[in-house]
Amino acid sequence: MRKYIFIGVVALAAGLAGCAVGPDYHRPNALPNQPLPKIFDDNSPANTNQGNWKIAEPSANLPRGEWWGVFGDPELNRLETLALTNNQNLAAAAERFEESRALASAANANFYPQLAAGGTPNGDINRQRTSVNQPQNGQPAGHSYTYDTFTAPIYLGWEIDLWGRVRRQSEAAHALSAASADDLESARLDVAAEVADDFFMVRTLDDEYALITNTIEAYQRSLELTQNRRSGGIASDLDVAQAATILHSAEAQLPELKLRRAERLHALAVLCGESPVDFFIATSAPAAATVPEIPPSLPSELLEHRPDIAAAERRMAAANADVGVAKSAFFPAVRINGLAGFQSIDSSSWFNWPSRLWSVGPSVQLPLFTGGFNRAQLAAARAAYNETVADYRQTVLGAFGEVADALAAQRLLADEWNAENQALASSRRTLEIANNRYQSGLVTYLDVATAQTDALNHEQATVQLAGARLTAAINLIKALGCGWQPAAK
Repeated sequence: MRKYIFIGVVALAAGLAGCAVGPDYHRPNALPNQPLPKIFDDNSPANTNQGNWKIAEPSANLPRGEWWGVFGDPELNRLETLALTNNQNLAAAAERFEESRALASAANANFYPQLAAGGTPNGDINRQRTSVNQPQNGQPAGHSYTYDTFTAPIYLGWEIDLWGRVRRQSEAAHALSAASADDLESARLDVAAEVADDFFMVRTLDDEYALITNTIEAYQRSLELTQNRRSGGIASDLDVAQAATILHSAEAQLPELKLRRAERLHALAVLCGESPVDFFIATSAPAAATVPEIPPSLPSELLEHRPDIAAAERRMAAANADVGVAKSAFFPAVRINGLAGFQSIDSSSWFNWPSRLWSVGPSVQLPLFTGGFNRAQLAAARAAYNETVADYRQTVLGAFGEVADALAAQRLLADEWNAENQALASSRRTLEIANNRYQSGLVTYLDVATAQTDALNHEQATVQLAGARLTAAINLIKALGCGWQPAAK
């Protein structure tokens, strides 16, 4: 009869093991009270970089490819490979991912019976003495015994997952592991973008340094000409002083440019996992990199590549599973416990077959009063889930803002760069006219100095805008979570 009762308990437990308490996960809307924006738009009617917004299944694991290849710079390609191989932040993120995978595997272990050998409360080999006054039939025993005990036990423990506690724990662990994989991809994207940004800043500073150097040479020739005119009585001391001031002002910019370049180069070295002392990058002709062409309509699916969105969504799923774990604490926990092994009072008969022992049976633990602990745990799990929902929605909103900013920067910086080039052409023409009029004695050197300063300012602005356009392209790639080029197959 007892055997049938035990079999019935196990069968009932197995039948109930298909249910899981707590809410099943469904991804909430990205925005709670309004629809998603319909187009990529920077609030400008003239903007042509538009496409449908779409938040679908996060797919941060989709191949991004070597997106930096759109810039066509072999040295950048080399640095990206170096950084993705040697960067220590990426190494730490990779180890965190491996840790999360191991924890997910550990959570799966709870699905299976657990076996352990040895470890009895009194020791596997024990010598003991009983009390003369130990109770026996309500009276002192009146005698004692001293004897040895030799035990070789194997313990069995298995929780029958009636209410889905183990399944929810496994679900949460696997969701966190997926989030860790997305965090690794996010770190890779951040490092690659920082390498590209620092690289192009170094290139821009090199171009600006070359511009100032060439300008200094022109100013030196202008100063020599003015000094010769002063010796001939044609120019005044004021003209010479103004020409010298313009020259030395340009020379004063070189140390600052060197310092800024050194700082960026050192940052690149750290990103690439190398010592900043001997780190260098190959030189190239000025303005070797080109701003990639942005397609007139970007596919909205690109936003699915954002690893931070995917990570936030997976953490939301893990928090949802934790609610189920907290909910399961209100229900009985059923375990199958077993013991088997050998026990004897004599080592010579320790492992004889008659010395065998075993026991097996279910145990049920039902929480009756916990002082509100279980309710507090459930409330905390629900609050943690709501927090992850808010974090997810904020991440999506931030992505919208970053893409919109990057698209606006692409268009507006291109417009500014075109206008600046026109202004530069005009300033060069103005300088040419001012030089001719000065040499003809029609104006003072002040007009030449003013034109020189204005032309240099426009020259520097065009160089800086070229670098800003490259940075804006990098920011757009980072905002999308990938490049817009088709991934290599």
